[in-house]
Formats: sequence, C-alpha cells, structure tokens
Amino acid sequence: MPTDTDDPVRPEAGPGQTRKIIHVDMDAFYASVEQRDDPSLRGRPIAVGGARERGVVAAASYEARRFGVRSAMPSVTARRLCPALVFVKPRFDVYRSVSAQIHAIFAEYTPIIEPLSLDEAYLDVTRNLKGIPLAREIAREIRTRILEETGLTASAGVSYCKFIAKVASGYRKPNGQTVIPPERGPDFVAGLDIARFHGIGPVTAERMLRHGIRTGADLRARDLDFLQAEFGKAGLHYHAIARGIDERPVNPDRERKSVGAETTFERDLWSYEELARELGPRIDKVWTSLEAKGLRGRTVTVKVKFSDFRQITRARSGPDLGSRAALAETGLAILADLCPMEAAVRLLGIQVSGFDEPGEDDGPQLRLAL
Repeated sequence: MPTDTDDPVRPEAGPGQTRKIIHVDMDAFYASVEQRDDPSLRGRPIAVGGARERGVVAAASYEARRFGVRSAMPSVTARRLCPALVFVKPRFDVYRSVSAQIHAIFAEYTPIIEPLSLDEAYLDVTRNLKGIPLAREIAREIRTRILEETGLTASAGVSYCKFIAKVASGYRKPNGQTVIPPERGPDFVAGLDIARFHGIGPVTAERMLRHGIRTGADLRARDLDFLQAEFGKAGLHYHAIARGIDERPVNPDRERKSVGAETTFERDLWSYEELARELGPRIDKVWTSLEAKGLRGRTVTVKVKFSDFRQITRARSGPDLGSRAALAETGLAILADLCPMEAAVRLLGIQVSGFDEPGEDDGPQLRLAL
C-alpha cells in the first residue's frame, strides 16, 4: 500500500543513486483560484469556461466533479449533469501570476524543475538546495508553503521515477501526498487499472482491454515482442513502466513546442471570407505570444473542427516566420486550400511550431512557464 511516511530513497545514496522525484499537482487549480478570490463561490459547483451553447469547460471545482463535470466537456453537457453549475469566465493572467508564485517556491528547493502546465511540475530533489534528507519532507514543506502563500492546496507524489510520482500525486487528491519507494514500485504499478496509467489514453486503453490487459499486472505479463508488435515504439515504454522502470530524467530545459490559438463559433461558418475574418484575431494572438517569447517558428498548422465534431489539420513548413504578415499569409493560404469546406465549421485554430534554438544573436527563448 502507498504510504506518506516512508522516503523513497536513502538520503546517503551516492554516485549512481536512485533519483528522488516529486510531482506536484495543484488541486482543481483554475476553479480553486476563482473560489479563493470570490467567497460567494466557495462550496458551490463551478466551471471555469464558456457558459454559451458551444462553450467548453476548462476546469471544474470538486463540488462540480461530484456530478460528473470534467474539463474539456461541452458546457451544455456540464449544465445538464449539474443544473446548479456556476460558470466563471477564465482569468488566465491571474492563473499565470499564481503559477509564478508557486514556481518561485519550487526554485527555493531545486533548480531541476520540469513544468508540465500552469498547475503541475516534476521536481528532482535528489540533491536539494536546503539539504533536506527526506523527499517526503520537502514535498510536505512545499505544499505547506503553497497553502500559506497562495491560499491553495496541492497534492504530491514522491517516488524514484517520473511515471510513479505522476500517478501517486493523484492517489489522495485533494490536498494529499503519497510516497512510493523503489521496493514498492513494481507492486504499486501491478495493482493499477490501465486507465490510470499516465500516457495511455482512452483509445490505447481500449486496445489493451481487447487483449485482456486490464491492470499493470496484465501488462507486465505480456512480453516485449508482443507489446512492440501491437503498439510500435511505445511498446518498449509500456514494457518498462509495467515493471516500475522509468529512466526519464526531470528535464528543466523542456521547451514549448508550439504556440496556438483557436475559437469555437457561436454559429457554424462555411465561407472563406467568414473564416478568414475569424482567423485574423487568432493570428494576432499567436504572433503577440511569439514576439513576447522571442520565438521564431517554421511550421504553421490550421485546425478545423466541423459541426459533426470531425477534425482535420493542415500544415506548411518553410523559412522562419519573420513577421505577422508572413504568418497571416501562410495561415490564410492553408485556409484557402481547404475551401470550399466539406461541412460547416464550428471551431478554427492556428498554431506555429518548429522553433529554432536561440543563436548567438537571438533573444532569449523562454521555457514553458509554470
């Protein structure tokens, strides 16, 4: 069984030592910020996102989750599940500001921080800045600091590898902490339902179920040849994690791979003229973000979701985009090639990727902020 009292590694471990990794995950982050800042929302089921018919839930409070409301759920579905649901408009500037506070706390303990999003990150505390020998104590102290300085709760998983730390952080949510030491890792993974495996999505999980793979133990019972034949390159990863093995290091140099913006329309659109007009503000948003981060990309991708929820993307690559005009020219050319559309369009987006490494004369390329 998981414990919150055992440390995953010996503090005296030397060269070649087992890593001490903490995965910190804020509890219902966006919704909790809104409840913190507006006392009238506390204890109520709230959804951060658009309340309009075509809106989508960005985050749900724990009170809303009890009704089955989840992120990425259409707002109409969420309201049907929970008639008392309160919709709150997102305030991403506030979330980013709070996230920066949390990141500053992390940085007091270790420089080896891998942000995954605004509300979660991996920390390698094998050799931490405060000389605290037990990783569980570092996690507990960080969670206490977050609560004191932001008024928000966080959960943490502490282990010897990223995969198990990630799963463990969700084990006792909200406001919980779980420690999985190396000797317990394989048994912990063996008892997990495949649906709880980080990195195995619904489609892959369904494929595994068709092969009788329902738990980590079932996955471990399959040999490497079978897993590679069925799941390609991912088979090697599945073979390892089923045995509690994950050698991936915490990567503090994780860089943003793309910058994008999209919008869901109040009504379906068909014509190029209407779609081009709607794409303009998305192009402005993406270019502003690229400029702020000192990024220059080579690949432009246009995303289209039709009224029947089918989705397509089309991309073009070329020289670095040196101006907003170059981005607009490429994006609109892709859109023109897609028209006339095969069906009415409910969502349109644009994304830039293929970033260059910053050179000697480049401005700083900012990493994904937590």
